[in-house]
Amino acid sequence: MFEYKTSGVCSQKIEFDIAEENGKKVVRNVKFTGGCSGNTQGVARLVEGMEVNEAVSRIEGIRCGMKSTSCPDQLAKAIKTAI
Repeated sequence: MFEYKTSGVCSQKIEFDIAEENGKKVVRNVKFTGGCSGNTQGVARLVEGMEVNEAVSRIEGIRCGMKSTSCPDQLAKAIKTAI
């Protein structure tokens, strides 16, 4: 289980696993602490089972309002850090 302390967003941390499945690394068990519950649950479910590079390419760079980052962007940073 990886733990990533977020920065610049409402959530405080993200926990997740990276599993090896059929020779590919995939994202599993994403859990946000804090943040907008509906949005963070939605992001977590959308990336569940997704190959790590695909997940990063889809969510990296998403902004939240006037902020330069977002919870999905922070998850992309967390995944990149983990791999």
